[in-house]
Parts: sequence; structure tokens; C-alpha cells
Amino acid sequence: MRYELYYWPEIQGRGEFVRLALEEAEAVYLDVARDKGGTEVMFKLMEDERVKHRPFAPPFLKAGKVVIGQTANILLYLGARHGLAPREEAGRLWVHQLQLTIADFVVEAHDTHHPIASGLYYEDQKKEAKRRTADFLKSRTSKYFGYFEDVLGRSGGKYLAGKRLTYADLSLFQIVAGMRYAFPNAMAKLEKKLPRVVAVHDAVAERPRIAAYLASDNRLPFNEYGIFRHYKELDA
Repeated sequence: MRYELYYWPEIQGRGEFVRLALEEAEAVYLDVARDKGGTEVMFKLMEDERVKHRPFAPPFLKAGKVVIGQTANILLYLGARHGLAPREEAGRLWVHQLQLTIADFVVEAHDTHHPIASGLYYEDQKKEAKRRTADFLKSRTSKYFGYFEDVLGRSGGKYLAGKRLTYADLSLFQIVAGMRYAFPNAMAKLEKKLPRVVAVHDAVAERPRIAAYLASDNRLPFNEYGIFRHYKELDA
């Protein structure tokens, strides 16, 4: 099956969590909106009355006639189909739970630069962003990453769910990479307390398919339009 991934063409954003899973699975997929006219195709599908389960927003994945929205939901589907999640129900739910926790973190990371409204420019809320970021870096990042460090310590292997990589590990890699871009100074301090988290990041980056993807033009660079943005004045 050739999948169709629908997401904004200029940013990694939430779509990148799906891309990493597709790349690791060596799945055949089309990143629709990155083709000429693809953004219009994406909007048409979202508005198509014939689609019974229309998604609210990108990213969404088309697998045959099935359209799946929400990042964690897409990964739940791909994980089961491509060996990126445990086979037993309890294990699948556990990895899904970890992914939902990562989704919570992503929202908080985004809100560092847009604490008032997504529809406003960063420049319209810089004062509030500085205050929000200070609390995020002081209280929230250590809480989230500390949780994943503890999960890894209890997993019985080098990955979040044990000895085998899952899509949650790919997503953990992505938030570490994103935070390093957005807050290099803060992460340099925090990572000293997170050897297991850093080890997962490094192990994922070295996986052959992921390494090839990261080195390719298909991997969009981080920029100041996505979730993880670097503003010097916000980095501790």
C-alpha cells in the first residue's frame, strides 16, 4: 500500500512524528502537500462531503479508503501494521499512552512562543512568551523528560517499551531534537540529568533508515514557523 500523508509543506510540525514512523517502517508514501498543488488537494479532501470521517486538521493519513487524523491516532495505526508497537494489547496501549504524553509536551512547547493565541504573531506576544517560556523551562521540561527518563529506567531495555524500538521512541527523538534547536542552552544543562533519554535520541539517529532520512532533502529543517522555534531571548 502507498500511503498519502497530508501536512503543511514548509514545516516539520506534528507531521514529522508520522514521517519518522513511515521512514523507519520503509513504507511507501507520498507527502501530498509538498507536491505542486498539493496543499489545495489537502484542503479539498478535508472539505469533501464524501469522506465520512473527515479530519479536523492536518496531519492526516490516507491508507486506501481509510482516512486517519490526529498524530497519535495515526501512529497507533502504523505501529500495529509495521511492527512499531508491541503485539499485546496492554503494550500497544502503553505505547499509545506515551505518545499522548508526548503530544501534551508538544502543545506546551508550542505555547512558549504563542501563549496568547495561535492567530497572533510571536512579535505580538513577546512579553507573555518570555514569561511562559521561563516557567516551561524551569518546571515543565524537567518534569516531562524526567518522566521519560524514569520510564526508560524501568522498561527492561534501552527503549521506552523494553528491548524493541517503538514509534514512541521515534517521537522522543523528535522532541529532544526540537528542544535542542529551540533551547540549546537550557537543553545543555538539562541533558546532564537525562542519560537514558539522550541514549534513545542517539540510538534512533543512528538507525540506518532514520540516518538516511535525516541526511536527505526530505527532512525539512527546523525553522521559525513550526512547533520548535529558536528565539535567542527565550533560551535560558
